[in-house]
Amino acid sequence: MTTTHKIFSNRWLLAVLLLALPLGLQQVGNAWVRIADMSLLYVLLALGLNIVVGYAGLLDLGYVAFFAVGAYLYALLASPHLTEVFPWIAMMFPEGLHLSFWWVLPLAAGLAGLFGVLLGAPTLKLRGDYLAIVTLGFGEIIRVFLNNLDNPVNITNGPRGLGQIDAVSLFGYSLSKRLDLGFIELPSVTLYYYLFLSLVVLSVVICHRLEYSRIGRAWMAIREDEIAAKAMGLNTRNLKLMAFGMGALFGGVSGAMFASFQSFVSPESFSLMESVMIVAMVVLGGLGHLPGVILGAVLLAALPEVLRFVAGPLQEMTDGRLDAAIMRQLLIALAMVTIMLWKPRGLWPTPEHGKNLNPQGGVR
Repeated sequence: MTTTHKIFSNRWLLAVLLLALPLGLQQVGNAWVRIADMSLLYVLLALGLNIVVGYAGLLDLGYVAFFAVGAYLYALLASPHLTEVFPWIAMMFPEGLHLSFWWVLPLAAGLAGLFGVLLGAPTLKLRGDYLAIVTLGFGEIIRVFLNNLDNPVNITNGPRGLGQIDAVSLFGYSLSKRLDLGFIELPSVTLYYYLFLSLVVLSVVICHRLEYSRIGRAWMAIREDEIAAKAMGLNTRNLKLMAFGMGALFGGVSGAMFASFQSFVSPESFSLMESVMIVAMVVLGGLGHLPGVILGAVLLAALPEVLRFVAGPLQEMTDGRLDAAIMRQLLIALAMVTIMLWKPRGLWPTPEHGKNLNPQGGVR
């Protein structure tokens, strides 16, 4: 069998496994399908952050802000909150403001992308630790705003969050309902799994094309040596802004999907710890390498839930002296430290610089 045939056969096998995964998990319990759903959402987030950190080399610790922007925009446009607060909106939309998924998703992506450019503009001359501190502050500012924009005009409902968010409807069918195919029933979490999987596949294709495009190579040149890249005639200013905007766009889409899936959003879901976890997914998986980023996101998203089954027995062994949640966090931290000691460049790192830049071989 030729190398090409092997690649295609492996891809088909992977596709079949991914399509069959929720069908097997739902036999054990819908909770496991929900874990798979959240893992795919984190894969989307990690792919977006990989553009900023992995390709362009810009350390962003406030990435969760774009996640929050997308989530809250979807929540405001697909819930009764605005019609309850503003009578003039209720007069314009007597049945409630429930915009279609096809309208809200591009709006969430566009607004998050705009916020990404706004973040990138004042930080163009910052690098390394200084850039990380500024982006961290940006993420916290967005969370604080969301937490306090309930006074004097109640826009975000403050720490109470927004509920009654519409589920995604595709071609008139709401994903909050079970789908009976006759020979099998697909619950809501399984339908969302296939939607998230489709978005992940599309995102991987976009990121792969970006990586081997002129823009992607320019980002990597900036990552390796910004001064040399500027000396070669690259417009580093615009390229950095493009990286921030493109990465934020993925965050906005992920946020919109999160809001529709959870049917509730609050500022607590967008803490600094979330940003740190997303950065850890990219770094532990392998900076700038799509398979590694996906692997890191799946492991770190699913590991806390899997460790619930380990932390419980350990708590019983200590007669309840150790809290299960703290034990779970300790095990996650130990796993992360072990991985970084064992694989300093990530679980599935990118090939060495200068090697295999052309997937077909040869030099471009």
